[in-house]
Amino acid sequence: MKAVLCKQFGPPESLVLEELPSPQAGPGEVVVSVKAASVNFPDVLIIQNKYQFKPPLPFSPGSEMAGVVKEVGDGVRGFKPGDRVIAFTTYGAFSEEVKVEAGRLVPVPEGMDFNSAAAFLLTYGTSDHALRDRGALKSGETLLVLGAAGGVGIAAVEIGKALGARVIACASSEEKLAVCRQHGADDAVNYATEDLRERIKQLTAGKGVDVVYDAVGGPYTEPALRSTAWRGRLLVVGFAAGDIPRIPLNLALLKGCSIVGVFWGDFARREPRAFAESIGQLGAWFRAGKLKPHVSQTFPLARAVDALNLMAARKVKGKVVLTM
Repeated sequence: MKAVLCKQFGPPESLVLEELPSPQAGPGEVVVSVKAASVNFPDVLIIQNKYQFKPPLPFSPGSEMAGVVKEVGDGVRGFKPGDRVIAFTTYGAFSEEVKVEAGRLVPVPEGMDFNSAAAFLLTYGTSDHALRDRGALKSGETLLVLGAAGGVGIAAVEIGKALGARVIACASSEEKLAVCRQHGADDAVNYATEDLRERIKQLTAGKGVDVVYDAVGGPYTEPALRSTAWRGRLLVVGFAAGDIPRIPLNLALLKGCSIVGVFWGDFARREPRAFAESIGQLGAWFRAGKLKPHVSQTFPLARAVDALNLMAARKVKGKVVLTM
């Protein structure tokens, strides 16, 4: 089987494509024949040794994929060869075959193709955990999404609308904002050309927003926090802008607001019942037509470097998927 390998930490150009032996399933493990693997921002970080998890070299990047079960190990229940599955792997998905713990698999929702399935679990799982669990977003509230044209951003827009919220999408170009509107955003702010605080004040008649979904960080976090309403919630999802912002904590005091961390990977591991409920809700919303993964481009496995460079340059709308 072929796999993209990181043999030394560095930029995407340092990756190599090599032939490797097929993996064998051990106890509690499953081998999946990969049909599609999506590219996520942590994949860019992990190959540069900038992610919180540091796998031993050499390793294959890729944290999310969809495919068909090839082999199951001893003790595996609920999956059999031929099943269509999604897996979240932290790393290893940029490969034609992947060995994964059975607990990291979920069935592909009925009616979903492999490309969409590979782009579904991490982004929609993160955004559902953020908005329903950590942010307690309610119908009638206003949600501000920073980086709304990215994978988790579009998921947040759609889930916000499914929950009955008014959604204000923020992105860096009119082209990206057009995608956000296609996925249900009520209003849009181009924070590359508009004053973020002033525009939010206009859109909310001075009240501010109830929940901020922040997967961007950098220079946008503080003005977004200053734009929250009383008892607002700022959801710390990620730092795609590169810089981790330093927030004046007096803002939380003055606004009676909350700054809430969102770490979906540990949530899935530590709270399996809540994770299963989240996956069930996402599947129901997908079947109802409320969630529509946006795969803007696909690349063959051999062009993983091109896909990662697009992600690193923040030129991706929705998700980019590698096909096997």
